[in-house]
Amino acid sequence: MKTRLKMLSMALALAALPAIGANAAEGTCSVNLTQDPLVMRIGKDEFRIAFGLDASSCKDGGCSGSIRYNTTWETDDGVRSTEQKTVAFNIPDGAERSLSVDRSYFDTAEAKHTTKVVGVDVSQISCAGAPQTGLASR
Repeated sequence: MKTRLKMLSMALALAALPAIGANAAEGTCSVNLTQDPLVMRIGKDEFRIAFGLDASSCKDGGCSGSIRYNTTWETDDGVRSTEQKTVAFNIPDGAERSLSVDRSYFDTAEAKHTTKVVGVDVSQISCAGAPQTGLASR
């Protein structure tokens, strides 16, 4: 619920800003998360992080962009770290929802520890190079 309220308040704040350049014109790509990112463990230190995307504004022409996010992870011996990553998405014409999945390895040395993901925070979703939304999740 908090994530949806943050998304709504950010969307209202962005709507109040004047259009900047051609990419900010009416009909511009506007993509939001459908839920918090899903973290899937593949191995001791290997994960997939999936982002569900609501892209109903892209239905008539498709859109592409990127998601910038931070992942906080911890090794079994208590070492904690945060990494910033970016994953691209490409939503085809006619689609209202999509999925983008990133592959990540989190460890201080290759497969030395069993790690766990403590949290994933989305800091920005950009369409065609123009930032559209700043979101925080989990």
